[in-house]
Amino acid sequence: MQRRNTYQRTVIYEILRGTDSHPTADWIYEKVKQVIPNISLGTVYRNLRVLKEEGLIIELNDGKQSRFDARTDNHYHFKCTNCERIYDIDKENVVDVDVSALKQSGFSVEKIDITFSGICNICNVGEN
Repeated sequence: MQRRNTYQRTVIYEILRGTDSHPTADWIYEKVKQVIPNISLGTVYRNLRVLKEEGLIIELNDGKQSRFDARTDNHYHFKCTNCERIYDIDKENVVDVDVSALKQSGFSVEKIDITFSGICNICNVGEN
């Protein structure tokens, strides 16, 4: 069943599409409140869930908090352990992962989700 597109969902999606910072729901909520002052945090969470279910966004969860990404093409992420920024990494910039052994063992790989972690280039410059 197709859900109707609401004004709140449209605003949330456009705010998320307008950033590459992989924001938290709280950050999104603060930005949406500037456009829709009476929106609740619960409404933001519900709409993020709907957008995820519809495949319009992805959720990155490191076990501590969720971050959201409107970029849904096949790509990887890098999380800086110093500043906690998350960066998009194009698949072409990383050696491809070989899943042939998994397939031969009967596994059906549908998605590869890789997050690299370390110190980002901005933090590295600041430490030198």
